Formats: sequence, structure tokens, C-alpha cells
Amino acid sequence: MSEDKAIKTFVVDTNVLVHNPEAVMSFKDTEVVIPLWVLEELDGLKISPDYKGKAARDAIRFLDSVSGKGNLHSGVRLENGSTLRVALDLPAERPREFDAGKYDNRIILCAYALQMEGRKVFFVSKDINARVKATALGIRAVDYDKQKVDIDRLHSGFRDAVATGEDLAALDSGVGLPWPEKLLANEFVTLRSRSGDIQRLSRYDAVEGRLELVEAKYEEVSGISALNERQRMAFDLLLDDRIKLVTLVGKAGTGKTLMAIAAGLKKILDEKKYSRMLVSRPVIPVGKDIGYLPGEKSAKMSAWMQPIFDNLEYILGVHKRPNMKSAEQLLKDRVIEIEALTYIRGRSLPNLYIVIDEAQNLTPHEVKTIVSRAGDGTKVILTGDPYQIDNMYLDANSNGLSFLVEAFKGQACYGHVTLARSERSELAELASTLL
Repeated sequence: MSEDKAIKTFVVDTNVLVHNPEAVMSFKDTEVVIPLWVLEELDGLKISPDYKGKAARDAIRFLDSVSGKGNLHSGVRLENGSTLRVALDLPAERPREFDAGKYDNRIILCAYALQMEGRKVFFVSKDINARVKATALGIRAVDYDKQKVDIDRLHSGFRDAVATGEDLAALDSGVGLPWPEKLLANEFVTLRSRSGDIQRLSRYDAVEGRLELVEAKYEEVSGISALNERQRMAFDLLLDDRIKLVTLVGKAGTGKTLMAIAAGLKKILDEKKYSRMLVSRPVIPVGKDIGYLPGEKSAKMSAWMQPIFDNLEYILGVHKRPNMKSAEQLLKDRVIEIEALTYIRGRSLPNLYIVIDEAQNLTPHEVKTIVSRAGDGTKVILTGDPYQIDNMYLDANSNGLSFLVEAFKGQACYGHVTLARSERSELAELASTLL
């Protein structure tokens, strides 16, 4: 059999199964090999209380379900036409100085041994260094890109268009403007006159098939005002009860988290639309980990949630009202609940306003787990910057936030805006742009 027609053998690394516990189903009509040492690493991860532990347990359960259909040593035929097996292969002679004492290296050596047998091997890993080491041994090494998007073409949530005077008048009349071009549900369109001196912001109603005028100026939302057009778009989505899922993407200082929290307080305290706000973010440190944090869950979470408290304190500083005295009071009165993502996993969450901050540090599997927790009457907002990722196995194209934007675009219950201009300070804008 020629090299081109030979059946491909994909050797899957541990981090791929942590990224997506059912990743083996992505390889169709091929041979998928799980080295035994991957199972050892999953066994070590399964007791972890974070999402790695959850993903490891899910992957083990998936492999267990497959083992019930046949012998994993000789290979089990999968529904997608592939064969899955667990391998113990190590080469009779390995490259000198290649330490076989490490599980990571044994996984690579397993791929090396299969290639020495004449198989067309691809080593699949999200660990860049592991891929480099595999390539150094002459093994084809690839990233797992099944859940990747093209960040350069990520749905922005808006577009510009030229409109006639009649179009603008129809929009101003409040009856809406039928639009001939194909638009996505809840996509914003900035209509400008041909002379450029008149413009209107509109949003596409996919049910009615027309553009609806977005009010020229919102009143302050919990003391916070939109400072640019894209922030107006964000508030329009955050305050619309028909929109159940909102994503706000943008660099530091664009107001993502501040607007999400301000809108949530308005909806809970003024309009009584939701019972309370649940706020969370991935526990992934920037820089060197500070290690173990003492105390109960609330004390541990307070360190990771300080950016949320900073936004709350700012809102309370500009929006005085009797029932909003301090962030601590809001927590005590259960207007706001701070929760670890680990504990959201097993809950059903009805009638809540949920804000997931720094969502770019989540995998697509983790985002699916979180959003699928939303109960009846719940609204979910995810914010983040795909270009500032602290999760070592994710990038701008493979993180859960980017994946969600592309997966949900066009859904009637979903809205998205990519924010661009930093409003935090001139220094913050320069830092985001230059560094």
C-alpha cells in the first residue's frame, strides 16, 4: 500500500482528552491509539477538583463505554468508522538521551514505535513542546483543531451600510426597515447617509426580517453610560430580556465586565427580572501561581474575584442608592453570588443573571458545561479577550469563548459584540495597543 493510501494512525496525547473527552470521535475512518501512559495521566488527574479533573473523569467514562463493545487491546470499531485501541508499544531501540522515565516521553515513544512498524503516524497534542519533540524524532505532529475557529474572521456582531434618506426615515418612524442583504439574528448595522452626515444604529430582527432602531442614547445603567457606539450595542443586548446568551469580546479596558455587572444590577434591583446575579471566572493565575489559599470557599474566591469587586466598588461609587451600600452588603443580601466554576458544573441555575468573566481561559468543553447549566429564565453573559490567554493549552483560535461566538452566531436568543476602544484610561489604551 502506498504512503498516501495507508490508513492513518493518530496517537492522542492526554491534553487532547482533557480539552475534549470525546476527541477520539473526531477522527473518522482511521486508527486512533491511546498510549497506556495517557490512562495513567488521566488517573492522576481524575481526583482534581477543577475542570481538568472533570474532563479526565469524562474521558475515562467514555473509554470505559467503548471497552464494553470490544477489546481495547486489539481494537474496537467506533460508530464513525475508526478503530480505537490502547497501546503499550515502546521502540526496541530508542534515541539516546531521550528519557523514557517521563510519561510525556513514553507517549511520544509509543508514536515513534508505531511509526517504526511502518504505520502512517500522526501525534496529536495541544502541548507545543511535545509536538516539537515528536517532530525531532521524525514524527508528524499536529494540534487538535477540531474545535478551532479563525480568530481573524471571528464574528464581530456588527457591520456598516449606506442608506438612503427614505431608509433612515423609515427606521426613525419605528416601523422597522426591511433589509435585502443576508444578516445574522441580532446583528447590528450602522446605517450612514451617502453624505456621511447622518447615521443610525440598528439591530436585525430575524423573526420580522427587518432592522429595528437602537435608541440614540440610553439613560445611565446603574450609573454607567455608554461612551462609544459599540458599548451602546453591548447595553442593547444586555438589557434585552429576549437575548438569553451574550458574549462580549474585547481588549482590557473596553468595559466588558463593568457593563455586564451594571446591567445585571439594573435588571435585579430595579426591574426584578432575575433573582440574583451569579459571577464567576476561571481560577488561572497570571504569572507565577501564589499557591494554596487558606480559609473557606468565600475567602479563597475573594482573591480571584478582586477584579469583580473593583467593578462593583466603581459602580457603587457613581450610583448611590439605599439598597446598594457596599459589595459586601450585596453579597450578604444574596443580590450577588460569587461561585467557583467547579461548583457551577453540577447545578441547575434557573432565573439567574450569570456573568462568566475571563471566559477565554475556558475550553469549548468547559463552556458547553457552563452554558448547559442555564435553567428557565436565566441569562448568561461571557466576557473575555482571546488575545490574553493564561491557559497553556489554548490560544486565540481554540478557546471556548471564540468557539462559542462562531457556534451560536445567527441564533435568535444570542447576541455578540466585539469591543475595540479602551475607555479605562489613555495609559490602558496605549498598553493594550503597544504591548
